[in-house]
Amino acid sequence: MPGRGPAAATGSGWGTAWRALPLELISLLLLLGVWQVLATLFPGRLFPTPIAVALELWQHLTEGKLLADLGKTLSRAFVAFGIAMLLGTAIGIAFGRSRLLDRLFSSWVVIGLNLPAIVIAIVLYIWLGLNEFALVLAVVLNKLPLVVTTIREGVRSFAPDFDDLARAYRLSFWRRMRLIWVPQLMPFVLAAARTGLSLIWKIVLVFEVLGSDGGVGFRISVFFQFFDITGILAYTTAFILVVFAFEYLVLRPFEGRVLRWRRRGSR
Repeated sequence: MPGRGPAAATGSGWGTAWRALPLELISLLLLLGVWQVLATLFPGRLFPTPIAVALELWQHLTEGKLLADLGKTLSRAFVAFGIAMLLGTAIGIAFGRSRLLDRLFSSWVVIGLNLPAIVIAIVLYIWLGLNEFALVLAVVLNKLPLVVTTIREGVRSFAPDFDDLARAYRLSFWRRMRLIWVPQLMPFVLAAARTGLSLIWKIVLVFEVLGSDGGVGFRISVFFQFFDITGILAYTTAFILVVFAFEYLVLRPFEGRVLRWRRRGSR
């Protein structure tokens, strides 16, 4: 059909993400409107307006504090995310392929999924001290069980017909991985990445509040000591903007390109 070549390729990546943007922008504007109305109804230092928060954000940005704190928090989050995804994917594949390993260590995964993040952070801070390694390790340990569980279920859902087809055509291990296993596993990897990132952002901030030498969570704890709600909301807004940028500029376009084959198959 005409108009379905390059347009389809573009629409599956950047185009898909940007087409969904107008409604979500309207939703954000509605949220800002509700915020402004509430700030007008309840004026005072404890309920600043969006404009006051924006001015505070700009002040911290021009002073250089905001970028430095964001850099520390994001570096911790991405290091922990990368380690957790690599380890979790490898362990999840092993558990999905081996019933013995899964049954042997399933209780470990259950404990990891239900153990409060704050407990892991406090224990590691006591054992290792208030340092970078303890913080990143605590985040990895909190994220790892979720990745393992998601990837394990993805491996279990593999269609056996594809394996039979690969054996019939005598495909090598690497061709099976590239043509059969990876395409089936990618939706689960993306699900683990998205849910994991949403957790890691929050966990890193909580751990920074408990103890760190900088970062968004550390700065929010300082604002809390002075009851500076405007500063807290300014840093929170900056962090939300970074999360939105990562979602629309990285995750959604990447997801559209990786899962293009599913849309083609459904036509």
